[in-house]
Amino acid sequence: MDSKEAMKQWKTGLFSPVYVIYGKDRYRMSQFVGDLTERLLPREERELGIVKFDTAETSIQEAVAEADTLPFFASRKLVLIRDQSVLATAQGKESKMEHQIDRLIAYLKQPCETSVIVFQVMAEKLDERRKVVKLLKEQNVLIPFQELQESELQQWAVKRAEEQGRLLQQEAAELLLARTGTNMQQLAHEVDKLCLHTGPGGNIGVREVETLIASTVEEDVFALIDAMASLKVDKALKLYGELLLRKEEPIKIAALIARQLRIMLQIKELSQHQYSPQQMAGQLGLHPYAVKLSVEKAKNFSVGSLGGHLDRLADLDYKMKTGKIDKTLGLELFLLSLTA
Repeated sequence: MDSKEAMKQWKTGLFSPVYVIYGKDRYRMSQFVGDLTERLLPREERELGIVKFDTAETSIQEAVAEADTLPFFASRKLVLIRDQSVLATAQGKESKMEHQIDRLIAYLKQPCETSVIVFQVMAEKLDERRKVVKLLKEQNVLIPFQELQESELQQWAVKRAEEQGRLLQQEAAELLLARTGTNMQQLAHEVDKLCLHTGPGGNIGVREVETLIASTVEEDVFALIDAMASLKVDKALKLYGELLLRKEEPIKIAALIARQLRIMLQIKELSQHQYSPQQMAGQLGLHPYAVKLSVEKAKNFSVGSLGGHLDRLADLDYKMKTGKIDKTLGLELFLLSLTA
């Protein structure tokens, strides 16, 4: 079963007596529980209708006994069980609780009609060697929540904005993901912030993302290199000064510049073999949006100039680390030399 199939059943009033959700994507797991709660219990019944357990602190037989008891002042009962040891291999220290798995298996074969159990397994995979996991698999109640791919996250962000009556442009979604990373909770927060800023019917473009979402150090370094390649010395030195004000170490900045120049060198080499930006992203393990920008910026450099800059950066790195040159001044001089 997948989450979409489960939600379709909820709309028709059908609920499985047990669900097992697991994987890396804790945000969507939390959303699943929230949606189930809204469908299963009226708001006024939730305080008495929801019972929570953690198998690290409570035995599974105690949770089963609760599920097997009729609800009190509620139409149904939702039993939430956080687990790292009953259905998955224990993480770190073994659980000190003695879990009577046979009690759980017996319950799964004859569940209480007024209860729904949700196992929230804090592990990427379940231990399919276990008898109870095999039974749950036969009952088709295992729901994985693996992390979404970048393209899926972009679509998800666009859809979340649409649900709030806003239009999130594709390029803006790419930049947003490049700045926030793949954490869905953070991504959701930033999409909501952009929606609030633009208002009903608003159009969210690259400009709005650049204004409201903080840039990463890597992105600022990229802008710095771009400014120097375009002979915009004042802009480059201003960006460098801003990085220093943010307490970024010159040695770290130099390392990030070297990384970006190395990426552009690799891109130029892959371009000779007719690789598409998407293929380059996969080959280099980078975000497609970052590769897309690098492809454009790499046109300002020759293969020879990129190699020369990398050699000089390696020499600068040695001098900064050995105290042969002032770190801040040394990197500034290197940036000025890029205009030559």
